[in-house]
Amino acid sequence: MQEPPPLCHIKHMRVHVSRVQSARSTGRDTGWGRGPVDPVRTLDVVALGGGGASGFHPNPIPLYPFILQLLRHRLNGCIREGTITTSIFCSPILLRFCGHCKDTTPTNLRWIKMKIDTNLSMPQLPEALSHAGLQFTVATEEDFDDIMAMSQDIYGGLDYLPTRYSDWLQETNRIVILARKHGKVIALESVCVIDGGETVLVEGLRVAPQERGKGVAGVLLRFCSELVKSRFPDVKVTRLTRDDQLGPKDYQKYRIITKQGILLVRFRAEELKQRLSELGFGEDLHYPVISSSQRASPLRLDHTTIQRLFLGTDLMQPVLPNATIIQDWQPFKLLSSNMAILLKKDVDWMVDSLSNPRVASLCTFPFSVPIGDDWYYLNIDMFGKDVGLVRQQFLGHLQRHTRALKGHVMCQMFLEPQLWESMAHFCQHTLGVELVKEYREQCVVEADLV
Repeated sequence: MQEPPPLCHIKHMRVHVSRVQSARSTGRDTGWGRGPVDPVRTLDVVALGGGGASGFHPNPIPLYPFILQLLRHRLNGCIREGTITTSIFCSPILLRFCGHCKDTTPTNLRWIKMKIDTNLSMPQLPEALSHAGLQFTVATEEDFDDIMAMSQDIYGGLDYLPTRYSDWLQETNRIVILARKHGKVIALESVCVIDGGETVLVEGLRVAPQERGKGVAGVLLRFCSELVKSRFPDVKVTRLTRDDQLGPKDYQKYRIITKQGILLVRFRAEELKQRLSELGFGEDLHYPVISSSQRASPLRLDHTTIQRLFLGTDLMQPVLPNATIIQDWQPFKLLSSNMAILLKKDVDWMVDSLSNPRVASLCTFPFSVPIGDDWYYLNIDMFGKDVGLVRQQFLGHLQRHTRALKGHVMCQMFLEPQLWESMAHFCQHTLGVELVKEYREQCVVEADLV
């Protein structure tokens, strides 16, 4: 049987056939798109036909959907559905080869191994960007080590990206972009489409230490802005979360959505559990009364209750800052499409009351961070102004999520700025934990995409 010629081009991605192997001779799994992946980023594509004596199957199999399905499955979401938008160009031989089916039993399948090049190209890149000397690519699993090497000591050792990178690559509403210089990864940014397709959330921006101060971040931001406008024409707003000091130019460029105080403490899990026991907090989630105004324990919410309380009523509007849910630096409007994103995460939701909520909180499950061995990070987003109820839910999250931990914990809580001093005093003098940093602010800002 004559081997097919290579595919020529798919928009934003080039595909090259490197060699052909027989499934029968290699003994590989003949499932669609499955099989071992080698370090050069390969894709197994089944070419139907070969070996049998029967004629062509009367029902044609369209080439484009066939290849598209395999690409989307095998690339783990790195190449989004919106990326592959044009026809596949090929010779008549390949079209005839893949467009009809012969004997499709597993022993007659032939495998075409293809190398994937994820270079991005913008047909009308602004002149300032085209002369920046950078190449832009979609991030893949094979880039992980290079990204981590570039990210050493970022966020004071509290980098979340090591634990989220693989998940990010699989999110269908997200693209992770790398900037390369002479082939080496020097910067990263992620863009995530939220708010029903109207807003892009910018996250994870980082630049290699040796390239900082050279304008790389600005070039990458502008490239991503152009990419978003090209790929997602319905997006109208760019939103991001910052913890640095905003200057006059920032106030001209952005609208301020909300501000939260950042309280960062650290402790050993074993010591905190001992301290909670001394204070009378047992193994369950029922605590002694902290003050006469709070007699009920905080309520942990299931998904059904979350949907009903946050979307089906107006009860949370006065609790949330500017009607925005901020979960671990990600700000979302109260929309059903955003709630679908939030409910896929491992997050504990608490409120003080279902009928008249005054305080709500979201807490991540602990995850390891690169600050050192046996170091974990706990993120708590707190909404509401009642300091007694805030304290109660804070203790509830600490009790639940440090119960099985052994080692060091960095706990970062975001709360109303006017509550920061009181909660910092409570952490230091009642819980005996260490305050890592003085007062800082988390600012949620947005700007129109123009």
